[in-house]
Amino acid sequence: MLVVMDVVFLQEDKMPVKNTLEGKIAYRVKRSKTPVFVRDDFKDIGGYDQVGRILRGLVKKDLLINLGYGTYARSKKSSVSGAVVPERPLPELAKELLSKLGVEAAPSSAEKAYNSGISTQVPTGRVIGVKGRIARRIGYNGRYISFEKVAQ
Repeated sequence: MLVVMDVVFLQEDKMPVKNTLEGKIAYRVKRSKTPVFVRDDFKDIGGYDQVGRILRGLVKKDLLINLGYGTYARSKKSSVSGAVVPERPLPELAKELLSKLGVEAAPSSAEKAYNSGISTQVPTGRVIGVKGRIARRIGYNGRYISFEKVAQ
């Protein structure tokens, strides 16, 4: 990282990021180890509405993808189609997001059947077992995760 007269240059794309709220959030998104974000991750930087506006702007700039209400994932350009896609597969992002929201994820009935040898059908990962209640739609571009309540 080079610092020249209050302008920070990120090495990957040489994009100048000033000390604005958008620059701080974009820098935190790029440097974060986790690929999923909620608005509360940035509450120490700015207010709820202000952070929401900045995150919507980063979605328009293709730095983030909106996974649901107040939930975002870091994105990249697909090498095959050139479309903007999440960095990681949707089931993996959903499980990580559930842990951030405080909902415990568990194997679904299809995963349990496959792992125990009862079924030879490989689960797609689009159904995630949860312990507790979840009332969110997690997904993008018409592909959504379904939730299945599993025994505690």
